[in-house]
Amino acid sequence: MSHPLPQAFLDRLQRQISPEKLKRVLDSFSKPKPICVRINVLITSVENIKRIFDEEHILYKELPEIPNTLLLPEENGKRITKLECYKKGSLYIQSPSSMLPALMLNPKPGDKILDVAAAPGSKTTQMGIMMKNQGEIIANDIDQNRIFRLRSVLTSQGVTNTTTTRIPAQSIWKTYPQYFDKVLLDAPCSMEGMFNAEDPKSFQHWSLKKVKSLSKLQKWMLRSAVSCVKVGGIIVYSTCTLSPEENEEVVEWILEKEKENIILEEQKRILPDTIMEGFFIAKLKKIKSNILC
Repeated sequence: MSHPLPQAFLDRLQRQISPEKLKRVLDSFSKPKPICVRINVLITSVENIKRIFDEEHILYKELPEIPNTLLLPEENGKRITKLECYKKGSLYIQSPSSMLPALMLNPKPGDKILDVAAAPGSKTTQMGIMMKNQGEIIANDIDQNRIFRLRSVLTSQGVTNTTTTRIPAQSIWKTYPQYFDKVLLDAPCSMEGMFNAEDPKSFQHWSLKKVKSLSKLQKWMLRSAVSCVKVGGIIVYSTCTLSPEENEEVVEWILEKEKENIILEEQKRILPDTIMEGFFIAKLKKIKSNILC
C-alpha cells in the first residue's frame, strides 16, 4: 500500500530508523496529536488553569517531563482559543518537542540570551517566562512580517525583557561578538518532523536539494551563533527535522571547525510519536575565545 508522503523521504527513513521503530513513526504522520498548552506562570498558575478546565469540563493530563504544560484531547483546540484565559495570554499552544530546546538551554533570571531565529516567538516567550522577565533576550529574525508576529506574541504573553532585531543570522556575530551567556539557534529546516500525511501542504516543498541547501545555511548560522557566546557560555542548536544532513552533520561540522573552542555536552534525537513531533537538539559549550574569519 502506497504512502502519501514523498517516496524519496520514505526511502531515507528506512535507512535512518530501525524496522521496529519505523512503523510507529510512519503511523504518527497520519494520526492527530493531542493539544499541548504551555501555562504562562507570569500571569497565572497551573492550579488556576486546572480549575478553569475542570469548570469547563475540559479533560487534561500533565506531561511530567515538561513543566507548566497540560495535554488536552485534539478536539479541544478550538474550545481553548475561545477561553478568556487564552485571550489574555495565560495559555499558549505549543508542541511539547518545541519546548525542549529552551529547557536544555536553561535560561535563568539575569542571563543575556540570543534567540537567533526567533519568530514566531514560541521559544522566546518560553525563555522570557523562565527568566521571570529578568535579564536580556535579543530575539532576532530576518523576515519583517515574522518580526511583526514575534512582537505580537511577546506582547500577548507579557514578556518584557526582549528586544527584537533584524540581522542576517550568518553575520549577527559582528554585532554581538562573544556577548551572550547563552544562545538558542532553532534553525530553519525542512520540517520533516512535522509532516502530516493528511495535509500535503506540510511536505509539498520538501526535496533532497532543499535538505542539502538548508544544511549549508545551518552550518554558517551555527558558526555565527558560537561566535556570539562568551567563553563558558552555552549554545543550543535545534531543528524540527529528521534529516541527518541538517542535524548530526551540522554538529559534526561545527565541532571540526571550532574543535579547540567548543565541546558537545548533549545531543538528542526525538522521533515523532503519538505526542511528540520529530526534533533534534544539541547542546554545545564554548571553552575558548574564537574569532570568525
